[in-house]
Amino acid sequence: MNIFSEINVKALVFGAAIAAACIIIGYQYNDWIYAFSAIGLIYVGYGQPNLKIGTIMGALAATPIVVLTFQGYLGTFDGFFLTETGIMSVAILIIGVGAFIGFVGAWTKRDRVKALEQYNKQKNIGKNKNKKK
Repeated sequence: MNIFSEINVKALVFGAAIAAACIIIGYQYNDWIYAFSAIGLIYVGYGQPNLKIGTIMGALAATPIVVLTFQGYLGTFDGFFLTETGIMSVAILIIGVGAFIGFVGAWTKRDRVKALEQYNKQKNIGKNKNKKK
């Protein structure tokens, strides 16, 4: 089994681009737009076939946010955050949040697929019940 064949690359690229675009647009206009970058990470997780891959791809899609953070798009650093430990802490925190949001997206897809299967199964229970022989 090749794990790379299961990855939805389109969802990964578009989701990471949406997340990065929301950060850049929020920097240019209003800070409240930053929160919408989570939509891209949810889309990355939602596009993957299972929870594990959704979590890993969510963390991978959060790397553009890490780069934009270090370039100053989320504000300036001072004090503890200028040390090596502070920089690594910020990077790990952002990637961890990205992994969690990717997991939530994959979990949402899994629950939706289960609900659709249950709905279709329930819809087909009464079919052919009054069929003449």
